[in-house]
Formats: sequence, C-alpha cells, structure tokens
Amino acid sequence: MVQGEFKIGDEIEIRPGFVDEKRGKYDPIMSSVATLGTGAGLVDSVRPGGLVAIGTKLDPTITKSDSLIGAVIGKPGTLPDDVEDIAIEVHLFDKAVGTQDMVKVDPIRSKESLRLNIGTAAGLGTVTNTNNNKIEIKLKKPVCMMPRSRVAISRRIAERWRLIGAGVAL
Repeated sequence: MVQGEFKIGDEIEIRPGFVDEKRGKYDPIMSSVATLGTGAGLVDSVRPGGLVAIGTKLDPTITKSDSLIGAVIGKPGTLPDDVEDIAIEVHLFDKAVGTQDMVKVDPIRSKESLRLNIGTAAGLGTVTNTNNNKIEIKLKKPVCMMPRSRVAISRRIAERWRLIGAGVAL
C-alpha cells in the first residue's frame, strides 16, 4: 500500500482486471473490502506502512493461478488509466546482474523484447523506438501505473532474464 486508506466495507476497483475476449480489452474488477490484516492481526482500517492483506468478496476462482499478480487496487475512479505503450528514461548498468561471465550491457535496440517490472507487475514488451537514454515500449499486457513509476529492465541472456538497467516511466 503506497497511499490512502482502506476500511472494511469500502468499494474497490482492481486494474487492469480481466480481458474481455470479444473486445480484446481489459475490464476493471469491482468488489468491496471484506477483511483487512496487518502484522498486528485483523484491523478495521489500514494506511501505508508495512504489509497489508486485503480480503475481498471476490469468488476465489477469479484469483486462481495468480492471475491478478501485478494488479493495482484503489477506490473506484481514483486509479490511473491502464497503459500499453510506455516511454522510459533508461539508465543501463555496465554489466548484467547475475551472469557468471560479467556480460557487458549493450545499448537497447529497436524491436528487442524486454522484461519489465513496474511495481508488482512483471511483463514483456517490445521496443518500438530508442533515442539516447529514452525508449518506447509496446507492452503485451497493459499495466496500471502511477506517473514516474520506477521500472526494472531485463534482457534475455543465455536463456535467462537478466537485469540490465532501471528507469523511470515518463
């Protein structure tokens, strides 16, 4: 939890939600807070600081296979729009993290596939444009993110995703 307050009974919106196969668009999920938990146990309200568990009235089958990992919860109408195209101010590392051979990080190329971590969302995207330390990416699945969100950038190296840099979404 990064801002605001939730109380039991509050209406919530979960974004990006689930894909509507017919339209090919994501629809947010609406629910309400049934329970709230912290390290101190069950509580009536929560604010930022520490871990928070939010129990909802959603059918548990909706959350099977961790299908909502990376989703963002907020009060209805308060969340930013989902985005599929993002621009990132990039800062590449000298060497890729986690490689035995200390692989040098080459500049990001147009049409390259990258793995991005934005908040709790992890997803793939294709670079559509590069310009010095700024790249534009088309995501395979939309994300709901705050402006100026931090982004971790990974590249496929030796059949594994390796961290090559970080950035800030513009």
